[in-house]
Amino acid sequence: MSAAIAAAAAGALSSQCNYIGTTSAPDAARSHLHQSFMYQPPVFLPPALSRYESQKRRDWSAFLQYLRDHKPPLVLSRCSGAHVLEFLRHLDQFGKTKVHAEGCPLFGCPQPSPACPCPLRQAWGSLDALVGRLRAAFEETGGDPETNPFGTRAVRLYLREVRDAQAKARGIVYEKKKRRKQYEEPRSEAITFRH
Repeated sequence: MSAAIAAAAAGALSSQCNYIGTTSAPDAARSHLHQSFMYQPPVFLPPALSRYESQKRRDWSAFLQYLRDHKPPLVLSRCSGAHVLEFLRHLDQFGKTKVHAEGCPLFGCPQPSPACPCPLRQAWGSLDALVGRLRAAFEETGGDPETNPFGTRAVRLYLREVRDAQAKARGIVYEKKKRRKQYEEPRSEAITFRH
C-alpha cells in the first residue's frame, strides 16, 4: 500500500512539472513577477545607538587612546583614580567655560566677560557627566565595580572641588540638598477611607 502512495505522489509531481513547463508567455511573466515578490527573510540591522550610548563609546575610546599615549603607556587593569584625574586635567585644555581666577576683577560675577584673560576650562557638569559615562563603560567592558577607577573617592572629591570653584567664580552658591526624614510621625487627625 505504501508503494501505491509513493507512485501516486510521483505521478502528481510529474503532472505538476509538465503543467509548469507548458505555460504560455503571459503566464510565464506572471510567474516571474510572483517570484520577484517572494518572501525574503528580513535583514536584521543592529539597533541605532542612543545619543548617550554613542557619546559613551566616544568617551571610552578617547580614554583608552589617552592611556595608550601616556608616557609610559598604561593598561586599563593598572589604571587608578590618579590616572583618571590626570585625564580630567588634560581635558581642561579643550574647555569652553570661562572660570575667573581669584585675582580677576570679574571674580564672582555671574556673567563672564569675553575680554577677561582668565583661562577656559571644562565645565563641572560636563566633567561630571563624562565621569558617569566612563564609569558605566568601565563596568560594561568587564571591569569590577569595586575597582572602578572612575568611582574612587579622589575623583569624587576632585569633581566637588571643580564644582565649588566654578560656582564661587561665577557667584553661585550650591546648597546641599536636605534629606527627607525617613520616618514621619503619624498625624493626629483621623484618616478615613472612602470606598
